[in-house]
This record gives sequence, structure tokens and C-alpha cells, in this order.
Amino acid sequence: MEVILQRVHKTLGNKGAIVSVKAGYARNYLIPEGLAVVASDMHKKVALENAKQAAHKILKLKADAEALLPLLAATKVVVPAKVREGGKIFGSITPLQIAKSLKEQGIAIDYAKIRIELPIKQTGTYQAMLSLHETVSYTLTFDVVPI
Repeated sequence: MEVILQRVHKTLGNKGAIVSVKAGYARNYLIPEGLAVVASDMHKKVALENAKQAAHKILKLKADAEALLPLLAATKVVVPAKVREGGKIFGSITPLQIAKSLKEQGIAIDYAKIRIELPIKQTGTYQAMLSLHETVSYTLTFDVVPI
């Protein structure tokens, strides 16, 4: 019996996949639990259209991420921080502070996509990795300056 998965299933596949399973498994477990629907012609057309739209959305997100690369390369990012004597920072620089500095310059990036390898506790020039898409990343160089 063919069914279309409505959610990710660890052994059968991803959402929208058309899989063949035993009829009893489909009728007694997958369909009542809402994990799958019977793969009728109508449901197959809907699943194929959804897959097509998802692929288009992924391509658009990748194109948007690639369009940010030249903007990031032309941007000088400065992160202000409260500093005590000797150039040490109170606390450390976080991805949220980097995201705010980017937003002030018109580039909106979610702070969860910013990764800093080591804690930044002094003024200077540092790097952070921006994961803009699954296949698009950028190494951002930024300066930490005293307020």
C-alpha cells in the first residue's frame, strides 16, 4: 500500500515522501496517528506540488543568502563594548551584539546564525562565522571598540 508521509518518520522518510508499506501497518498505525495518508491520485498531485514549491523556496532562500555576500564584504562592522582599564571588556561579545551592529547598517541576520569560536573579552579585530544558508557561509571580520 502506498502512503504519503505527513511528518518525518525516522525509518520511512521525510514529510511528503511517497512510500510503500504493508497495508496493516498503514491502516492500524500510520493513518490513525496522523503520520500518513493514503496515496490517492489527488494526494499524489498535492504532494508533488508541495515538493515543487518547497524546492522553489529553498532556491529563493539560497539566492537571498548569496545576495547578502557582497553587502557583507562592503560593510565594516564595529561592535561597541564597555571596557575597563587594559582593554578588557565587561563580560564578552555575543552573537546578539554582532547582529545588532549589522542591523544598524541595514543587514538583518538572525543572531542564531552567527557563531563565535572563542569568547571575546578584549578590544581588537575578530572573526565570526555567519551561516546564511545550508551551503552559503561567510567569515565576518569585525572590530570591538570601547564605548
